[in-house]
Amino acid sequence: MSTRLQVGDTAPDFTLPTTDGKVSLSDLRGQHVVVYFYPAAGTPGCTKQACDFRDSLASLQGAGYTVVGISPDPLTKIAAFVEAEQLTFPLASDEDRSVLAAYGAWGEKSLYGKTVTGVIRSTVVVGPDGLVELAQYNVKATGHVAKLRRDLGIDTA
Repeated sequence: MSTRLQVGDTAPDFTLPTTDGKVSLSDLRGQHVVVYFYPAAGTPGCTKQACDFRDSLASLQGAGYTVVGISPDPLTKIAAFVEAEQLTFPLASDEDRSVLAAYGAWGEKSLYGKTVTGVIRSTVVVGPDGLVELAQYNVKATGHVAKLRRDLGIDTA
């Protein structure tokens, strides 16, 4: 089981492959970074959430936020997802689930009334100093991005 991050914690660094090369948290130092963890590319909830991030990207970037999505999917599945949904932000592959675990986004969860081990849909906002500014776990796919924007004080109009 992994421990959930709290506001003020140092965000664990990572370097993961993306369809365009790689993404490293350390390379994004000095920026606000929204790191979101999703279970599986191409599923209805994950598609809704990714498209919400895509559609909100301009306002997030305008407020100084970079978005990175992470799942345990292989790059081939992520590439098909990016192309199908015309996603314009990096999606990274964490096949060994080490980053998911480091962020508290891998563990036991309830799925259709059963306890299973898997990705806990989560969002962590990392500040320019590398510290956690916001950590949300067990978020809902639908409406999450709008709630996140409200929580960050970004215009949702």
